[in-house]
Amino acid sequence: MRLSLVLVMAAIATDAVPAGAQTHLNDVVRVRMYQGRDRGPEQTDRFSAKYRIGRDGRVSIANISGDIVVTGGSGEEVSVDAVKRGRGERSQLDQVRIEADNAPGRVDIRTVYPMRSSSNVSVDFTVVVPAGASLEVHSISGSVKITGVRGSVRAETVSGTVTAAETPKLELAKTISGNVTLTNVQAEGDISVGTINGTMSAKAIKAHGIDFSSISGDLVIADTVCDRLAAKSVSGSVEYSGGISKTGRYNLTSHSGTIRLTLANPSGFELNADSFSGSVRSDFPVTLGPTSGRDDRRRVGPGRTMHAVFGDGGATLTIRTFSGDIVIAKR
Repeated sequence: MRLSLVLVMAAIATDAVPAGAQTHLNDVVRVRMYQGRDRGPEQTDRFSAKYRIGRDGRVSIANISGDIVVTGGSGEEVSVDAVKRGRGERSQLDQVRIEADNAPGRVDIRTVYPMRSSSNVSVDFTVVVPAGASLEVHSISGSVKITGVRGSVRAETVSGTVTAAETPKLELAKTISGNVTLTNVQAEGDISVGTINGTMSAKAIKAHGIDFSSISGDLVIADTVCDRLAAKSVSGSVEYSGGISKTGRYNLTSHSGTIRLTLANPSGFELNADSFSGSVRSDFPVTLGPTSGRDDRRRVGPGRTMHAVFGDGGATLTIRTFSGDIVIAKR
């Protein structure tokens, strides 16, 4: 990855991080950071530590370059295993520090790079936290994977994938360049998920509200239950399969891509669909409104608008695409 691209993405990312991590991430602007592992034999240095925070404490991890894997476990301690990797002089490993601020009920872990120097060192973290802990993870160049953490979870990276599974209180999962994958995720409130360049895949999601967005990539949402959905892709298709609530609101938008909803026994919905150069099709026996493009209860041809009602008309489906088809299918 070119240094200039990393710096631009890092600058964007700093707007989204909390104040406690802001200073750490701003170091990227002042340091010539990770530039690949291609200068001489690989050197490694290992770091291990444990921090007591209680069963429902708070954990934050901030990294510059390298992957972060976090798993929910038992007990009251946070177990950290990290591997520093680099090529070239071994002294470069010593210059990159892993620091932790441990206070009652919390621990903040971060990597610190030397200022005004070149470094090709990355740090990979493997962390086990108490299952009930709250977790916040930030990375610049590296993937983030979180499994089995039952407290609130927020995960962000600039360049890398974000994966979350079995996290019942996920709040946020975002990356700028990379895919986002969610499995068996729940939230008491809303979930915000986004990527600029990458696909998004979500399965077995349950939340009050879900906000999904991608600039360049497909959105695939399966076996999901929510009261409110906002799914938007500029260049990519959008697929949703699952249930809709009787008074739910579902907005799906794509500029260049097909939008497909596969619904499981809905009691009814009001459909507002618009495609500039594609077709609109409903497999449900809808009743067309006066603003629909044709007097056809099931199909509307290319470049049409459909306003229709099925059943009790409780839920609202608003679907728009500029270049693509719209399909409302039965499950």
